[in-house]
Amino acid sequence: MTAVKITPLGAGQDVGRSCILVSVGGKNVMLDCGMHMGYNDERRFPDFSYIADGGDLTEHLDCVIISHFHLDHCGALPFMTEMVGYNGPIYMTHPTKAICPILLEDMRKVAVERKGEVNFFTSQMIKDCMKKVTAVNLHQTVHVDSELEIKAYYAGHVLGAAMFLIRAGGTSVLYTGDYNMTPDRHLGAAWIDKCYPDVLITESTYATTIRDSKHCRERDFLKKVHTCIERGGKVLIPVFALGRAQELCILLETYWDRMNLKVPVYFAVGLTEKANNYYKMFITWTNQKIRKTFVHRNMFEFSHIKPFDRAYMDNPGAMVVFATPGMLHAGLSLQIFKKWAPFEQNMLIMPGYCVAGTVGSKILNGAKRVECEGRQVIDVKMSVQYMSFSAHADAKGIMQLIRQCEPQNVVLVHGEDTKMDFLKQKITQEFGIHCYKPANGETITIPTKPKIFIDVALKLLKENLKSTGSSHLHGLLVSKDNTLRLLDPEVATNELGINFHQIRFTSTVTLEDPGTSSQTASRIYRTIKSNLKDYAVQLLTDGSISVDSVLVKVSGCEDDESKSVLVSWGYQDENLGSYLLSLVEGLSS
Repeated sequence: MTAVKITPLGAGQDVGRSCILVSVGGKNVMLDCGMHMGYNDERRFPDFSYIADGGDLTEHLDCVIISHFHLDHCGALPFMTEMVGYNGPIYMTHPTKAICPILLEDMRKVAVERKGEVNFFTSQMIKDCMKKVTAVNLHQTVHVDSELEIKAYYAGHVLGAAMFLIRAGGTSVLYTGDYNMTPDRHLGAAWIDKCYPDVLITESTYATTIRDSKHCRERDFLKKVHTCIERGGKVLIPVFALGRAQELCILLETYWDRMNLKVPVYFAVGLTEKANNYYKMFITWTNQKIRKTFVHRNMFEFSHIKPFDRAYMDNPGAMVVFATPGMLHAGLSLQIFKKWAPFEQNMLIMPGYCVAGTVGSKILNGAKRVECEGRQVIDVKMSVQYMSFSAHADAKGIMQLIRQCEPQNVVLVHGEDTKMDFLKQKITQEFGIHCYKPANGETITIPTKPKIFIDVALKLLKENLKSTGSSHLHGLLVSKDNTLRLLDPEVATNELGINFHQIRFTSTVTLEDPGTSSQTASRIYRTIKSNLKDYAVQLLTDGSISVDSVLVKVSGCEDDESKSVLVSWGYQDENLGSYLLSLVEGLSS
């Protein structure tokens, strides 16, 4: 019996600062290394002293895996590598490696240049950190060392997001990161094969939510935007730089075309251009429609959506602005909010989840006055709308993933405690498996039974089923190149270059029978012949009887009433040999 140990340093009964320590098959892996958007103190980054208090992180960790480029999953990575000193392997997909440094630098500028924070990582540290990253392809099995391997699967959510399957010591753990089981306007749905992990670690952001249809949500979004601009109001849509931003831009671009609208739509300067470059570079990560259309036109080059200038904030009349960051915790989106919030004709549409402690979270919880940077208090009179375009799996999607991969145990992370309780109960009832929800700093130990996978030759499988009529397989087990194969003995001996020797099993029955050995043999022959009409039963010249490859032979002195009857068979004739033995034993009684 082995065990998997799991300790969240972040995202344990909480959303934000994803960082999960996993010990599997004697290997220690860190899953994500994020920052918490709701804090500006030491709680912002994971507490790495938990891993090695004053010691070397590299000695205690075999690798770090980053699931995607959102800062709550990668924001602490430069701090960990360049300031704490981790120097071991780091893995992420190619798009994640390309986009991570852009978002890290944006976040660094906000923290240092605008807020004046000290003891923060520098631009050079971000570059040095990314040099240590190894980029991986989807479905590529990467051997971290001789005992630890990882494999990435498509997660949807954002460009380059991946779920990771980790195998070590005959035990496996699947970590989802953030994922979406529903395709959208620019990305496909998450996909995983039936990998039967010992433990599935899944996000549970929307543990109690079952979303309405995508079409209804989009229609409602467009209606709200149109109503606001018709009355001359301004619409602020806080977004992450890549992901929902492109999804909603495609939606508005199509609607503006169809309705022939002239109201200006803006996107934060620079980000649109950068986003387009990455979507061009990694077009294979988008959905089928985007890939097919890309041959004729790039759907990320918008004719109605223009770059935003800060001077436009005070422009009169209606407008729609996409601004970062997505939780109103800093940057341009917060500055625009402070300007527009006091006016009733304006509207804020929050298209995704907001971490507790952010301005976005406070407003969504109904706050009419909020304190922002520099203790400035803002009266919120604008209309506040929440519309979940967040690319996370809902409760239905989480259950669907569990059905697809069939884990032995489930661990819930990246969610709220009370919502996790509901989902935990549902998983236990529906699948009959253990479900856990560890808090930050809490270690859970999950016992597992190591599995040994053996490749069985199809020909051998068919022959065994045909000859024995049972599911028992007889063959030669060959271990080669870290794989186990069950082969037909003759095939195996040829492949290994050794002589074939067949082992036969022999049982002896003492038979009280007067007369000669040949008379006893004839009696046994007649009995077998009458009971096995479908078999080739032969009485050989030496007095022995053959039934296919099973041999029955009588031995003993001619005048001795006590005879020995030997029944001999090969491994493929176990059932037939046993049956003939029982026939001979029946004669003795």
